[in-house]
Amino acid sequence: MLVVGAGAVAASKTGSLLEAGALVDLVAPEIHFQIDHPNLTVIRRAFRPTDLDACWFAIAAAPLEVNRKVSASATERRIFVIAVDDVASATAYGVAVVRRAGVTVGISTDGAAPALSGLLREALESLLPDELEEWTDLAQRSRRIWREQHVPMAERRPLLLRALNDLYQDRSG
Repeated sequence: MLVVGAGAVAASKTGSLLEAGALVDLVAPEIHFQIDHPNLTVIRRAFRPTDLDACWFAIAAAPLEVNRKVSASATERRIFVIAVDDVASATAYGVAVVRRAGVTVGISTDGAAPALSGLLREALESLLPDELEEWTDLAQRSRRIWREQHVPMAERRPLLLRALNDLYQDRSG
């Protein structure tokens, strides 16, 4: 993975990629944040098209003219690129992600309104139940049983809803 840029957005994207286990090359003449991680290689210089040679995905979080260079070079190599605040140069869009208790929800505005994606992520985080880990555990256990019993997929969702409702009835009864 390649991240081009040195500001707050580049820092956030780099941190998220590293958290997900990616190997990241970060390229910028000056880096305005500190991240120390064994999967991170920091290259202090301007972007070069050859920075993309070993990549399959890039994030351009630099000034507009740099983002466009990254995008053009990535397009030549058939590499997806997220161009932050530059929808015209993007071949992929980022998402705001909620991760909790084995559940992942991604929210995108197709690059048109990233701040809205972030606000929606915060709203969803506040709406998720405190018992989500218990819900996930129940769903995983139930799925194993249903697969062993060859319960058809169409019947599983109502069964899970019933099982989740039973959790609350057991607590109130």
